Amino acid sequence: MKNIIFILSLFLLVSCEQSFSLSVQNINDEILENANDYQGDWLTYGKNYSENRHSELNLINKENVEDLELAWSLNLNTKRGIESTPLVVNGIMYLTGPWSLVYSVDAKSGELLWTYNPNVSKSHGEMACCDVVNRGLAMYKGKLYLGALDGRLIALNASNGQVIWEKNTLVGLEGSYTITGAPRVFDGKVFIGNGGAEYGVRGFFSAYNAETGELDWRFYTVPGNPENGFEHPELEEAAKTWTGEWWKYGGGGTAWDSFVYDAKEKLIYVGTGNGSPWNREIRSPGGGDNLYLSSILALDVKTGQLKWHYQTTPGETWDYTAVQPLMLADLQIKGKNRKVIMQAPKNGFFYVLDRLTGELISAEKFVYANWAEKVDLETGRPVETSFARHINENVEIYPGPFGGHNWQAMAYNPNSGLVYIPAREMSMQYGKESTFEFEPKQWNTGTELVPGASGKNNGNEILLDSILKGESYGKLLAWDPVKSVEVWSHKQDNVWNSGVLSVNNMIFQGDAEGNFVAFDAFNGDQLWSKNLNTGIIAPPMTYMIEGEQYISIPVGWGGVYGNGNKHTEQINPGTIYTFKINGQGKYPEFEKALKKSRITFNTSMSMDDILHGGQMFSIYCSQCHNLGNGGGTIPDLTYSTETVFDMYDNIVLKGVFLPKGMPSFKDRLSEKDVEKIKAYVLHTASTLEP
Repeated sequence: MKNIIFILSLFLLVSCEQSFSLSVQNINDEILENANDYQGDWLTYGKNYSENRHSELNLINKENVEDLELAWSLNLNTKRGIESTPLVVNGIMYLTGPWSLVYSVDAKSGELLWTYNPNVSKSHGEMACCDVVNRGLAMYKGKLYLGALDGRLIALNASNGQVIWEKNTLVGLEGSYTITGAPRVFDGKVFIGNGGAEYGVRGFFSAYNAETGELDWRFYTVPGNPENGFEHPELEEAAKTWTGEWWKYGGGGTAWDSFVYDAKEKLIYVGTGNGSPWNREIRSPGGGDNLYLSSILALDVKTGQLKWHYQTTPGETWDYTAVQPLMLADLQIKGKNRKVIMQAPKNGFFYVLDRLTGELISAEKFVYANWAEKVDLETGRPVETSFARHINENVEIYPGPFGGHNWQAMAYNPNSGLVYIPAREMSMQYGKESTFEFEPKQWNTGTELVPGASGKNNGNEILLDSILKGESYGKLLAWDPVKSVEVWSHKQDNVWNSGVLSVNNMIFQGDAEGNFVAFDAFNGDQLWSKNLNTGIIAPPMTYMIEGEQYISIPVGWGGVYGNGNKHTEQINPGTIYTFKINGQGKYPEFEKALKKSRITFNTSMSMDDILHGGQMFSIYCSQCHNLGNGGGTIPDLTYSTETVFDMYDNIVLKGVFLPKGMPSFKDRLSEKDVEKIKAYVLHTASTLEP
């Protein structure tokens, strides 16, 4: 037995030396294709082309994880959400932060080596539906690739952060596009998509030459105006599934997150997003599936030709994107080896597809979902419930637009055979807007939304699973993709928690209360926990340097949920925390936040003016500012000081807080509108408890 342990340890050390000899300069297609051979490094966003986020490193294991302590931390001095997965090669860590900042860090000591600021205009933050976040980088032949919030794809010298080339991916296009996702490099090409469907854009993703930055090919996910022709043949067929004049609203289908690659088959797989506007009754009033919304697409990596597609939510109308993490695996199903692609998208069903043909193998609910009874395995289509499309009345639908699962990374552990999903049980009241008028730079969902979780449908009981009982919560879910069943789950108080890491036989995840936790991959037992005092949304990762294994997690609360909510006493600056066995690092100390009080003075404006102010607040302010709950990374305005209220015109119209990301609305609001918005905020404050 001792000889076996010695041989395994020797193998790990050899593997470490092999990985440590790497540098960004020699990372090519072959190395990326075989990333699992370099366990000591983390070379791509999802660990490997399959994006299973699993590491076989075992120097941190169930027997010694109790001795896991801080090795180092680095204060990034940021105040918005951090969703990045760091890359590590040759002892250097690379990651991104809010406003598309890039950091290079000594992965052993935590010393900051260099930073790069793409100087995204703060006014562009207005176009970001879900915070000014960025999920990471790609690396290839000495370069790092960044998708900046304002639509630029930038190649940096990995040694010093200097720009090698820069391309505007939005040349010739109109609309409020953003990039928050991590680029990927496959077959010598950099792949990047974008977001913006809520603001009225047409989705697409692009392949750029990794060396020169020249556009290789582009795939539009929804058809444009048929009178202008179709960019590729697939769109002509897709247009048959649309009605009305959808192109005036953009159509949606943005590919803002997930890309995976089967290097043997030369197939790239991409997830596409929701409709624009959400409500199909507006964008496509005659019905139709609206291809290729909410779909998984398989394309030839060299040409961009579509090989197959599978639509998870035909006629999407609930913001049920299918951009959530895609994952490749080889599974034994009914006695046969199947090459599969797996996804747990927003709509609440876990899908297993044959990745060569697109054949649906299984689709079962991993959270409570009442919009569909099941997915018919013969047709591949969901069997919708009678009330799901909320055409004539407001209806409480599970899951809500946050989804049963969102962008937070899931992982697959080949030892347990389980997929680990940062899931949530959560609903929303959906209804059709009584009047809809498209307005650029604003949310154009066509859907009225009211927080749900009451278990009611306009006063009529909707049958809920006994586990749910109308409440909202998060859960780390271990799912068997072969048997299509839940094996175990860990219930969490809040719905917005971090992505996950599978390492050896453990699962690591952070949560909204700041807890960083290790679980047994097989049974869900909690093995270790540290509280980092700020909510965590980014996924952890692991690497090895000089025979020591590290586990690192960037902590920075924010994102679409964190902008308006928090579950810790205060939100500390963005910080990288890195752990090792018997680490001797000192935890950072942060200045105590000043306790705020709710504003107490009243307004003299009429109730009609206050109601008008409420309408304006809903249109222009509510996507960022919550009222009454104390706020998140973006302030709750009922806690503003008198000084802030006195300068509303300067803030809202003149843009004095633009450096903080608060845009100017001078082209859309008048001074009278601003006064009414202020009156609405003050009135709301007066109705709340101090």
